[in-house]
Amino acid sequence: MCTDCGCSITGSDIEHSHEGEEHSHSHDHQKAHEHLHHNPQLNDAKTISVIQKILDKNDHEAEHNRKHFDSKGILGINLMSSPGSGKTTLLEHMADVADFKFGVVEGDLETSKDADRLKAKGIPAMQIQTGSACHLDAFMVHKGLHEMPLDDLDVCFVENVGNLVCPASYDVGTHLNIVLVSVPEGEDKIAKYPVMFRQADLILITKTDLLPYFKYDIENEKSEARRIKPNVDILEVNINDINSVQSVVDWINFKRKMRG
Repeated sequence: MCTDCGCSITGSDIEHSHEGEEHSHSHDHQKAHEHLHHNPQLNDAKTISVIQKILDKNDHEAEHNRKHFDSKGILGINLMSSPGSGKTTLLEHMADVADFKFGVVEGDLETSKDADRLKAKGIPAMQIQTGSACHLDAFMVHKGLHEMPLDDLDVCFVENVGNLVCPASYDVGTHLNIVLVSVPEGEDKIAKYPVMFRQADLILITKTDLLPYFKYDIENEKSEARRIKPNVDILEVNINDINSVQSVVDWINFKRKMRG
């Protein structure tokens, strides 16, 4: 787990690592407090005080990022999923059908492979290598935005680090969250990681062309998602069916229209 956000470190480690740092990671306030109260390693007054300071810094930076998007008329979308669910592949195929211009702030622990793939499709992409951090935070995204041609974009995706835990609790300054879950991952991910799917504005069930080869009750998974978040939108995606990719583009265009 990340050695910066408090997921797997003791209170003394947090004090040593974070006190006085200018650019730190931070959980969303409510989720962070829930995490603290259920984690005996972090449940002490000094640790809570330090993390509260970290929370405030990240939230402030996230608001700055949103204002950055708003000033340019850009819709910001955070893409989250476990590794291999198809975030980059979806973006590659969207480039063939989207009627809006988009760029990507790309997050991975190491390498620039995903950003290189996107650039090969003519998509502006900025790679952020997080090292040991299991998520992007608002400060990382802010740095990436300054490397993006925002004046030329209608939509900016933040492709988060592949992880169904930490990214759900971090406000990176986007307007919407899209969460992908693929058929090969099995039919228990939505129930096991409710915090992630509770943050979703849209859930994409990907790799549906593999349904004949896996035990996966897709209607049950949709019901589970709506139990966790009743008003969530859900789409099925098979990148071999361009119409399913188009449906994602249509959803984004609807959200763009709603924002004016």
